[in-house]
Amino acid sequence: MKAVRQTTLRDQIAVTGVGVHSGVPVTLTLHPGDADTGIVFTRTDESGREREVRADYRSVTATELATVLGDASGVLCSTAEHVLAALRGLGVDNAVVELDGPEVPIMDGSAAPFVAAIDQAGIALTNAPRRFIEVLKPVRVARGESWGELRPYADGFRVEIEIAFNNPLIGRQSIATDVEPDLFRRELARARTFGFMKDVSALWSAGKALGAGFENTVVMSENRVLNPEGLRYPDEFVRHKALDAVGDLALAGVPLLGVYRSMRGGHKLNHAVLTALMSDPSAWALVEAEPARRVRGHADLATGLVAPAYGPDVS
Repeated sequence: MKAVRQTTLRDQIAVTGVGVHSGVPVTLTLHPGDADTGIVFTRTDESGREREVRADYRSVTATELATVLGDASGVLCSTAEHVLAALRGLGVDNAVVELDGPEVPIMDGSAAPFVAAIDQAGIALTNAPRRFIEVLKPVRVARGESWGELRPYADGFRVEIEIAFNNPLIGRQSIATDVEPDLFRRELARARTFGFMKDVSALWSAGKALGAGFENTVVMSENRVLNPEGLRYPDEFVRHKALDAVGDLALAGVPLLGVYRSMRGGHKLNHAVLTALMSDPSAWALVEAEPARRVRGHADLATGLVAPAYGPDVS
C-alpha cells in the first residue's frame, strides 16, 4: 500500500470453483473499478436482474460460518472474506467482483488463488487520492472468553491474532504482522480454512459444507491432520484466522490505519468490532494521503502524508 493514489485492476480476470457451503459451481470475475467506488459485488439473480452491493460492514447479513453480504432483497453472496482479504492485502482499492452463483468459490481454501488472479490482471494507479480510516482511540468488544479491539497504530494496518482450541493439534497459537503486500503474500495468503471431521454430519444436516473436501479444507480428527499433504505452515490455523480478519475488516470500505487484536475471534467478532468502531464518531477519522510528503516515517506509506479530509460522519 505504498501508493498515495487509489488503485484498481489493469484488466479483468476470472476464476472458477465451487462454494464451500453451497457446493454450487460458480465463476468469479474481477473487473477494474472506478475511483472512489471501493469494492462492489455484483450478481445476476434467478430472474435475470442484476444486483450489486458495496463491500461495507452495513451490508453484512450473516457471520455464522462465513461473511455473507446482501441487501433488502436478500443475500447476494456468501463467503466473501477470502477474496476481500486478497484485494485488501495487495492494496486494491477499487474493483468489481462479479459472480454467477450464490457464493464466492472456495478455491483451495485460502486467498492464494485470488492473489494469483490479481497478479495476472495487474494493479493500476488512478488519479484519485487514497483515503484511509484512521483509528483514533481504542474500541473493544468482549464476548465471554473472546474479545477483539481496534487501537491506534502509527505505521499502517496490523493484525495481532491469538486462538485457543481444546485440541492438541491447534492448542494456543498467535501471529502478529503488518498487512502490506509482501508480508500478506508470505505470511497469510496461503493459509487454508479448517474444520473437524466430527462436525461434518451436523454441517451437512444444516445444509452447510456441501462443497468442502480435502482439496479446499484442512480436515482434522481428534489427533491428526487428515490431508495427505499436511499443513502449509506449522501454525496454519491462526494464520487463516488472521487472513479472515483482513477480509472482514476490508468492509470498512477503505484501508484502516490501526492495529486489530483479537482472542478466540471469528467472523462475528470481527464484524462486531468494526461496527463498534464505525458507530463511535469520536473513534475514527477519514483521512487522505497527500503526495510528495512522508507518512510518519513508515515504509508502507512512505510516499505521502495522511491528513484529515472528512469528518467521521461521512462514509
